[in-house]
Amino acid sequence: MERLELEPGAELAYGLGARRCAGAIRNGNHIPCDRERAPKCSRHERVFDESTLREREGEHAVYLAAFAPATFKVGITRLDRLETRLREQGADRGAHVFTVADGDIARDVEEDLGRDLAQRVRVATKLDGFGRDVDAGAWNELLAEHEPIETYDLDYGFALDAAPVPETMAAGTVVGVQGRVLLLDRDDTVYAVDMRDLVGYELREGETTRDRQASLGSF
Repeated sequence: MERLELEPGAELAYGLGARRCAGAIRNGNHIPCDRERAPKCSRHERVFDESTLREREGEHAVYLAAFAPATFKVGITRLDRLETRLREQGADRGAHVFTVADGDIARDVEEDLGRDLAQRVRVATKLDGFGRDVDAGAWNELLAEHEPIETYDLDYGFALDAAPVPETMAAGTVVGVQGRVLLLDRDDTVYAVDMRDLVGYELREGETTRDRQASLGSF
């Protein structure tokens, strides 16, 4: 396996070949799978549920996350992973609202708050907010209801003049990464790639020649 650092300015030049089950990684080694179901077959599929892991032991944080312009959700994570978890989700802002003894209690609090707030936000919804600001009035109103312990204003190291174009590709100049979304500049257009959509593809050296939707700015 090869690990690539997706630093701004890095160049990717891969075409996408056939897609199938991505297999598994054990002890740093990739174990391939030839089953056609992508990105994971039933044998290799793993559903992440924090409440089922040993990670549920120890202090947990219940947090609020904001995605521009005005999508808000509640979530939980280990206390020592709070800012990391917000960044993993690509949140624009965050707030630590409760500290509880373990993950089971955190899950109960999340379910209670989840009656009024989302517990999941689709990537497409997040993309709609790229390049936009969080509605400060709506966010501050939500914070006033919960009296947060600490708040976070998250910066991902890039700015966008316009919304990126959703695409599945692995060629271009890295603009940055927000959550699981990779931003690539290619032909004067910024594309947004959900990296989960790349899982299972064979990578081919050299850029793809497939037609892509372009932004008006590229003309």
